[in-house]
Amino acid sequence: MQNIKLNIDKVQNFVSKENIFAYESKVKEASKQLHSKTGEGKDFLGWLTLPSEISEEDLAEIQETADLLREECDAVVVAGIGGSYLGSRAVIDALNNRFEWLAPKDDSPVILYAGNNISEDYLAELTEYLRGVRFGIINISKSGTTTETALAFRILKTQLEQQEGKEDAQKLIVAITDEKKGALRELATKEGYKTFVIPDNVGGRFSVLTPVGLLPIAVAGFDIRQLVRGAQDMQKLTADSVPFVENPAEIYAATRNRLYESGKKIEILVNYHPKLHYIGEWWKQLYGESDGKDLKGIFPAGVDFSTDLHSMGQWIQEGERSIFETVISIAEPNKKVEVPLDKDNLDGLNFLAGKRVDEVNKMAELGTQIAHVDGQVPNIRIEVPRLNEYYIGQLFYFFEKACGLSGYVLGVNPFNQPGVEAYKKNMFALLNKPGFEKESEEIKKRL
Repeated sequence: MQNIKLNIDKVQNFVSKENIFAYESKVKEASKQLHSKTGEGKDFLGWLTLPSEISEEDLAEIQETADLLREECDAVVVAGIGGSYLGSRAVIDALNNRFEWLAPKDDSPVILYAGNNISEDYLAELTEYLRGVRFGIINISKSGTTTETALAFRILKTQLEQQEGKEDAQKLIVAITDEKKGALRELATKEGYKTFVIPDNVGGRFSVLTPVGLLPIAVAGFDIRQLVRGAQDMQKLTADSVPFVENPAEIYAATRNRLYESGKKIEILVNYHPKLHYIGEWWKQLYGESDGKDLKGIFPAGVDFSTDLHSMGQWIQEGERSIFETVISIAEPNKKVEVPLDKDNLDGLNFLAGKRVDEVNKMAELGTQIAHVDGQVPNIRIEVPRLNEYYIGQLFYFFEKACGLSGYVLGVNPFNQPGVEAYKKNMFALLNKPGFEKESEEIKKRL
């Protein structure tokens, strides 16, 4: 079995390999902090050993619940925000037949998402779609009071109970929440929902290998055991005992921090497959919430090439030189399409006749790399052998491990997110939520 590969050759025109490898002591110290649990955020390191600690009993219970929802439902709504849905959506979108909603090839229910925004139109259209449809809900919230998710769940729960009756609805709702406390735990106990636990020591953006991510992925019909196995193997490949020169997570953390120090403040995650869009969204949250503190940190952005080469490509090629790219490259596609010969050749594409479309895509990738490197944009490359559960499991753990290391090297706590509370306080005050009277008066003075 192959592994994903990290290549930093196209960085060395900007920062030398010697300068990157000079970070070895800093990265190894960060690794020591992670594994000895002596750094900031040490209470949220459960993800570090999670792949090797997931038991067959855990996976069997998740799969059993997924099979029940698959059998009973034509659609399943995943209600959650941030890390509570991005990981599962990243995997499902990466592996799904993009046009499956037109003509399903198997009996998998349609996977829908709610609780990640507060758009009235979105919720209205979702509830209209679900009218008369037998659907289930996977509600993911540690507290049960996160506004976006709680609001969506209240609306969806009401609709489900009206359509199916309260007793049947209870069997179609799964709560993934805190083990003992919180509004959702209290409701699940009262209503008798099937529940899974979000571990106390795993933060939301690191939770894809808990039931938070695994249950929706299994409901969609994908192999969660292979996903976990990929993560297990990457856990071994990035262990603290692996020498720095052989450790991809440590080299990636060192490279991005060295580029940041040299003035490259923005990292753009690039893909050449539209199915990887939500892997980029998951990655943006992982690194944005982890690095962006104390008025420092690399800004994570994402683009879908070659589509965005016709828009963002101009800025990347000739804009401010504050950026570097990390490119996810899929070595071998899962499908095969060849360019046909056309006798009239009005589009001038007969020079491509007989070639696979992926070869054209790969040359677009290579040509873009050459152009961007020539334009003073350093390129990191991550090659994924094939798009499947095993390699996505590897990729997720690689990024998680490098994220923890990178945050410690940067000098921040990568496992908290105090900045996300600011908007909530203002929103609650503006909505006159009980307990926010003082904040409400202060905001009224500013309006």
